[in-house]
Amino acid sequence: MSQFVALFGAFLLTACDKPATPVPSSATATLAAPRPPAGPERLIVAFGDSLYAGYGLKPGESWPAGVEKALWARGINAKVVNAGVSGDTTAAARARLAFVLDAQPRKPDLVAVGLGGNDMLRGLSPAEARANIDAILTELGKRQTPALLTGMLAAPNLGADYARDFNSIFPALAKKHGAALVPFFLQAVVGRPDLIQPDHVHPTAKGIEAIVADTMDDVEKALLPPKA
Repeated sequence: MSQFVALFGAFLLTACDKPATPVPSSATATLAAPRPPAGPERLIVAFGDSLYAGYGLKPGESWPAGVEKALWARGINAKVVNAGVSGDTTAAARARLAFVLDAQPRKPDLVAVGLGGNDMLRGLSPAEARANIDAILTELGKRQTPALLTGMLAAPNLGADYARDFNSIFPALAKKHGAALVPFFLQAVVGRPDLIQPDHVHPTAKGIEAIVADTMDDVEKALLPPKA
């Protein structure tokens, strides 16, 4: 597994197909002048692994925390629940999904799903990862809960066949379930070693700020207007 982590870290530090997102001085710095939050509270559940949990970061520096702050800065009264668990595979997340959803005070207005990285780093079957994420999105559909799928890419050392099968999971399932899609969650920190922790996998606090800025439009678009 250490070899997979090292190669994935090298991938993050070098691979890039679009310019890196400028790092804002705060998670809301690139947004328009803040508006007072209005309307009913919008409940978002961030259901994922360590990239959501905020591995190696201080409280309040995770992606869910940054999204909540950024939504407030846009005038959206949002509560983002961090349901990220470090080390979670798609199978482990699938097993705990119902518990997480049932523990909420009401049906979420949006569930962000960020999984698959640990399956990939462990070389687990893309077919199994696809089946597990498919089941997660199916359950959200049964509960009539909108979903935002934040995708992952395979490390190059796993081979072209693995990359083809793994990388296709996210766009295919987003299309199947009508979920919103962020194609590659870590896009904003690719090629930016200053935004990656010493483990070469997890973003720093500044890296999370860049990811928040890069994904905020997707989050806001996926968050449907409140019902009248």
